Amino acid sequence: MSGVSHHKVQPFENDWRIDKWFKMNFPELSFGHLSKLMRTGQVRADGKRVKVGFRVEEGMEIRIPPIGNNPNAGKERSRQINRKKHSDEDSRFMRDMVIYQDNSVIVLNKLPGLAVQGGSKITRHVDGLLDCFQGDNPERPKLVHRLDKDTSGVLVIARNSAAAKNLTESFRNRKTSKIYWALVVGKPERGEGTVNAPLDKEPGTRGERMMVSDKGKRAVTDFFIMDNALSTTSWVAFKPVTGRTHQLRVHATVLDTPIVGDGKYGGKAAFLDGAVSKKLHLHARSIEIDHPDGGILSVTADLPRHMRESWDMFGFDKQDKSNPFDLENDN
Repeated sequence: MSGVSHHKVQPFENDWRIDKWFKMNFPELSFGHLSKLMRTGQVRADGKRVKVGFRVEEGMEIRIPPIGNNPNAGKERSRQINRKKHSDEDSRFMRDMVIYQDNSVIVLNKLPGLAVQGGSKITRHVDGLLDCFQGDNPERPKLVHRLDKDTSGVLVIARNSAAAKNLTESFRNRKTSKIYWALVVGKPERGEGTVNAPLDKEPGTRGERMMVSDKGKRAVTDFFIMDNALSTTSWVAFKPVTGRTHQLRVHATVLDTPIVGDGKYGGKAAFLDGAVSKKLHLHARSIEIDHPDGGILSVTADLPRHMRESWDMFGFDKQDKSNPFDLENDN
């Protein structure tokens, strides 16, 4: 059919509801019009018909029919032009997280507890506050990847569509080096190594929990013990080779060393006695990625307060800038 196009789901769009996917990629298409297109089988995912509650997955190919004239297009466009005005407090809040910016990219040191995107009962999130960075720019900044709500650290934002396309391509082709720092309970048996354990959604949890499964998607994580305090706890650097949901959190349990504060996957064993914070101790410490304008973008994010306090308590060097992984062997 003339006018039909196909779009691949990007890594940061994984697990979005399909109506949200359309809202972000085709903002002028009304929900009613989209529902009709799905009812009549004109919208398909990997060739199969879908319903409104369907969730897309990374790499999935979405069939886009000729959308035609949308009677609500003018209203949608008007809402975009009259975008939400954020308070000075919101603007300061976002600016305080900026650790790097140029004409194409903004990098945040995301605070723990702040969601990257909206969802059930989530009203305040990074995506909803990106207008704070738009200024006179005709385009709204765009997310190109995600972090869990309780994970802190490096979050890359594209300032325009061209930058978003280039950055997304880099993430999809694994042309990135991301290093996370974590405080884990116990000490892995080996000082360094690789966890290769495929992951799948745990049945009955609506995709909110992942599990190791032979039928799951390939999931690989390199790890290196940076330091440890006896056998009680360890500071571990993780380097994800793949980018699955909750990958590092599940792989930490595969090593029998749950991340401190991760009750979701570690249960009671994930919490230490004493003054150690019960917050999740997982931080996106650094990233190296191809810059949209050429060269390499390399950014490091300082630890959040609760992790700084834990590092001080155990005598770890929180200013350590070393990279324990061989970048020449990056995938």
